Amino acid sequence: MNFVPNDLQNIVFKKSLFGYNAYQVEDVLEKVVEDFAELIKENARLKEKLEDSQDKLKYYKGIETSLQNSLIVAQQTSEDIIANARKTAENILKEADLKSRQIIEEANHEVLGVRFEYERVKRDVESYKAKIESIIRSQLKAMSSMDEVNGFDGKAV
Repeated sequence: MNFVPNDLQNIVFKKSLFGYNAYQVEDVLEKVVEDFAELIKENARLKEKLEDSQDKLKYYKGIETSLQNSLIVAQQTSEDIIANARKTAENILKEADLKSRQIIEEANHEVLGVRFEYERVKRDVESYKAKIESIIRSQLKAMSSMDEVNGFDGKAV
């Protein structure tokens, strides 16, 4: 019958010569016992459901903690990867800069070598030119002296 507290307070038992009507009291008690037994069963079922829900809550909280830890590890790993990538990039840039400086230095050294060689060749050409001019002058002088000895004045007849 499912009594509510207000129903129980409002029950009025009929009185007989020896007190309350026993059948009516037994009937109400029987219904109260049934309702109470039903409430005990429902209470046990609800407790079981609550325990099950609490177990599931613990399970999901464990998963949540695991996921949070995994997320933290993933974030740290990604930060480490990014930091390593930056360091690697910096090292590559430093190596490239050093290599470019070496190439420029080698090129400048080669340019200096070519300039020295150019200046040496230029001096050699000037020296050869001076020698050839000297040889030509001495040959012209020698030819002039031969003409004077032979009586040749160099005029055409």
